[in-house]
Amino acid sequence: MAPAAGLSAGRRFLRGRLRTGLIRSRNSLIPAIQMTVCAVGAYAFAEYVLGHSGPLFAATSSLIALGFSREPRLRRVLEVGLGCTIGIAVGDLLLHWLGAGIWQAAVVLLFSILLARFLDSGNIFTTQLALQSLLVVLLPAPSGGPFTRSIDAVVGGLFALLVTILAPKDPRREPRKDVQKLLHELAEVLRECAEALADSDSTRAWHALVRGRNCQSLVDGMRHSLRASGEVARLAPAYRRHRDELDRLAQSLDFIDLALRNSRVFARRLTSAINHAALSDEATENIAEVLQETAAAIDELSLGLAETHDGVRRAHLRTARNDLSEIALRLHPKLLEVQRLEGETVVMLFRPLMVDLLEATGMDASEARDVLPAL
Repeated sequence: MAPAAGLSAGRRFLRGRLRTGLIRSRNSLIPAIQMTVCAVGAYAFAEYVLGHSGPLFAATSSLIALGFSREPRLRRVLEVGLGCTIGIAVGDLLLHWLGAGIWQAAVVLLFSILLARFLDSGNIFTTQLALQSLLVVLLPAPSGGPFTRSIDAVVGGLFALLVTILAPKDPRREPRKDVQKLLHELAEVLRECAEALADSDSTRAWHALVRGRNCQSLVDGMRHSLRASGEVARLAPAYRRHRDELDRLAQSLDFIDLALRNSRVFARRLTSAINHAALSDEATENIAEVLQETAAAIDELSLGLAETHDGVRRAHLRTARNDLSEIALRLHPKLLEVQRLEGETVVMLFRPLMVDLLEATGMDASEARDVLPAL
């Protein structure tokens, strides 16, 4: 039975990997075609137009500049070009002083890496500067001189920018996916808190806290997406009209980030309240209901921020704003039948989170605060 079970699990694993790989390959088809055309075009231009012999750096720099990274392409192009140029200069200088050899290559590489980290934090910049310095020491210079590689890198970067301008992807696609993931996680944090309350399970509330902490990588990823998308919207004439929408998404992200931070504070306090039995049965039921309703309103907010059609997006945001406003009107310890001080603290910590969510829907900060009942 054990070998059969292991074989079955192996088949399931392979089927899952195959399905995931096919989906990933299908979604990457257009970018892959762009990268292929760009790399071959940059190589051909450097070889046949500029007369460079074997201009591999034209192809490689264009691939690095396009890539599948979330980092803005303009930054990657600059990192490749500058890293290549400075690396060649550093390598030539140290080669003149130290001569060629293995230990000299080690010294050049160490110095180049430290210099790159001193000049800039970019990983691509560090890699290019160190690689070029090493190649200058270990390999003979190309026929056109050592800076031929630098020119090839610039050519590859320019081709990458040309592809970005002429054949861009919709810059809103990635941020919309990211905001849906982010809001889904926030809604699930609140649902876990509600279930922890209903079951008097402080461990589950702690798990909600951990889940909220793990959302920071999603926030950082969305910020990277928005930077890259903003660059595409600036460079590509076809998508310049979407810059305002991207700005609104970036503004909403700031409020969602604050809501996530407040959810972590809330979950931590809720864990303590459950451990100390600080909430009566009525208060527990009321707060759990508030948390479930807030999670549902967050789902509506997610639909609004990820929607492509303006009219539908405004309708979802209006619904989310109204739902959150109705919930906010109940956020008073007495209205939720909370009696003990520690229970009141739980309610008080949820109020800033509600303000953040209302602001994420587009409501003004002072208006969002005024929705809350006076204390």
